[in-house]
Amino acid sequence: MAGTYGDSTRSIKALGAESIPGSPVTPTPMPAAAYHLAADEDEALDTYGRKSNPNWRQLESALAQLEGASTALTFGSGMAALTAVLRTVAEPGHTIVVPADGYYQVRAYAQEYLAPRGVTVVEAPCAQMCDAARGADVVLAETPSNPGLDVVDLHRLAMTCRARQTLLVVDNTTATPFGQQPLSFGADLVVASATKALAGHHDVLAGYVAGSHPELMDRIGRERLLAGPILGAFEAWLVLRSLGSAGLRFERQCQNAAALALMLRSHPAVRAVRYPGLPEDPSHAVAAAQMRRFGGIVAVELADARAVHDLVGRSELLVASTSFGGIHTSVDRRARWGDPVAAGFARISLGIEDTDDIVDDVRRALGTA
Repeated sequence: MAGTYGDSTRSIKALGAESIPGSPVTPTPMPAAAYHLAADEDEALDTYGRKSNPNWRQLESALAQLEGASTALTFGSGMAALTAVLRTVAEPGHTIVVPADGYYQVRAYAQEYLAPRGVTVVEAPCAQMCDAARGADVVLAETPSNPGLDVVDLHRLAMTCRARQTLLVVDNTTATPFGQQPLSFGADLVVASATKALAGHHDVLAGYVAGSHPELMDRIGRERLLAGPILGAFEAWLVLRSLGSAGLRFERQCQNAAALALMLRSHPAVRAVRYPGLPEDPSHAVAAAQMRRFGGIVAVELADARAVHDLVGRSELLVASTSFGGIHTSVDRRARWGDPVAAGFARISLGIEDTDDIVDDVRRALGTA
């Protein structure tokens, strides 16, 4: 029966009874070093705030359920989660493949931190990820990619990695566990920024790692303990507060994205549009085979940078924001951050506005070519 639950039911069920007000999960301050002295001192859980607390445990349990993992670990941001994984698994002499068309800070970290420590860094676009994986020790895939929305064939990539005993890590931020579960396709680890759609209210930074290999997860947990890139107990409570509505919000965001993409593809002011849910999108066939929902992000190319600024300026609903996944529809011109895209390329992250309202607003704001 559990396999047939919808996303909102999964969200609520993952929280469990511990999230009900009056339980140990609380927004109030927690002791940094709560001495829980028991007869067996090795069994004490909350000896220090950097090691464990009730809010973490409840959030990690919920995230593991949503990702189909046995274990999850929370971190202070998505990058904190990702870099903890890379420090753990990418050793001197190893070759790691990172997305050439994914989040730019991942490439920066790999080149500025891993490469000087003897790790060979290979940058490969989504379309070439399977080929690049054949010579790698670790592969980090992001699908759909940020910001271009290309989709990696996870089943094919996992089979390639498994044949060569290559560790496969998948960034699931844009899809969320409501859009796809990379572990079910053979990924070894999932990393994600919970800052985006899971928290969804523009008010918290958080990240996590999920997996089902105990020894590997223990190593990453040890890295978190020693290096300290932890999530605050209050921030964990904020994500838990949001998680119960995440399935409902993501459903509306995906609905809005699909409707907006349909309008944009025929608008005269639009040069190009990418959305995996469009039948003519280059990634549609792969996305349809592995994604339950196509996500809440649409990529669009307008004439130039001024056209993107005018779009936001003329709109009554759009906000300019470099993050995504929140309840407001936001626009980010990605070339300003150094992404290899056209000056008029914009990533539009759909919020939870009424569908007709946001589509009509963007149509009016675009005007005519």
